[in-house]
Amino acid sequence: MTDIILVDEKDNQIGVEEKLKAHRGGKLHRAFSVLIFNSKGEMLLQRRAKTKYHCPGLWANTCCSHPRPGCETKEEAERRLREEMGVDCQLKEIFSFIYKADLGELTEHELDHVFLGKFEGSPNVNKEEADAWKWISVGDLKKDMRENPEIYVPWFGIIVEKISKVSPQQC
Repeated sequence: MTDIILVDEKDNQIGVEEKLKAHRGGKLHRAFSVLIFNSKGEMLLQRRAKTKYHCPGLWANTCCSHPRPGCETKEEAERRLREEMGVDCQLKEIFSFIYKADLGELTEHELDHVFLGKFEGSPNVNKEEADAWKWISVGDLKKDMRENPEIYVPWFGIIVEKISKVSPQQC
């Protein structure tokens, strides 16, 4: 399994731990979320593959993961975006936040760095990561999240509220 970076509330590294063990213990760790927009202002979403160890089959932001120990978060976000969605673009960090979500046997407790990027066209999705994708306006996304919250990962609602205050042109 993969090691992830344990952090304090100020994002200082305090250790590393195997990913599943950190999630079982609810330990605060570094993560990133990527939001890709097209020229119409639509956001690219992915539906997590049914084989994912948590939140399988739920809709999420374009890409999310954990940087590897010893690696820069932005570079890792760009690498995982290519691996998961086949999208290659420059990213810009726009904010970070801490959240905690109970997922049953696992707990997501992350200091999540959020990145924006621009891309046109269709992604080349890695089926081990996502089994579907779609472009959607932020307005339509917020409406669907209100009407169908159970089909979205828990951290995405926080990101969508925060991103509503940020212009996609900040990429």
